[in-house]
Amino acid sequence: MVIHKFADGMEINNAPLSTSLLGKLQKDILTGKLKPGQKLTEQELCKTYGVSRTPVREALRQLETDGLVENVLNRGAFVIGMTEQDYEDMFELRKIYEMQAVKWAIVRITEEEMDRLEETFEFMEFYTLRNDIDKMLTINSKFHQVIYEAAHNRMLHKLLSSYQGFLKYKGMESIYDDNYLATVLEEHRAIFKAFMDRDVKSGALAMEIHINRAKERRCGE
Repeated sequence: MVIHKFADGMEINNAPLSTSLLGKLQKDILTGKLKPGQKLTEQELCKTYGVSRTPVREALRQLETDGLVENVLNRGAFVIGMTEQDYEDMFELRKIYEMQAVKWAIVRITEEEMDRLEETFEFMEFYTLRNDIDKMLTINSKFHQVIYEAAHNRMLHKLLSSYQGFLKYKGMESIYDDNYLATVLEEHRAIFKAFMDRDVKSGALAMEIHINRAKERRCGE
């Protein structure tokens, strides 16, 4: 596998303009660049992001569906963002669904998917040794995506991908201490070992521990 296939920009660069804009707006809302209560006008968004009104309208509709923006009648669109309680709840829900994904994936995973999971874990080891946090974060997301695919449930895959997108920016400025990469690698090693052993119970437990610790790192508990 070519490493650049995992790069964050690959999918965005080939995506429709409205999808690319949506990703930028989600990031700006979730990182606080666009603040709760801030009004979003089509004209200002077109100017700021260098796009036409059509992708702006499409992105705003999706943001409203996602619960990040509220469209108030006769007033316009306003940022809602995510509260600390929203993040707490989402981590708890993600944990439940991630554990279920592991249970199904260990039973349902194909040989090709197992090869991809193994290869992805090897990349995690490689980038941990190189102390490359940016690449490790990308591979981390890929590792979970392989599990979602191996669970062979479209709705669960879509839901967990959504949670992953919402939570990726939470606490990102404060979690990377000296032990971060090694710690995260070992958490994923336990999950990967459960796949190698075809151990559903151990896999669910390893994922539960990983998500609990991710929540502690990002929410400061």
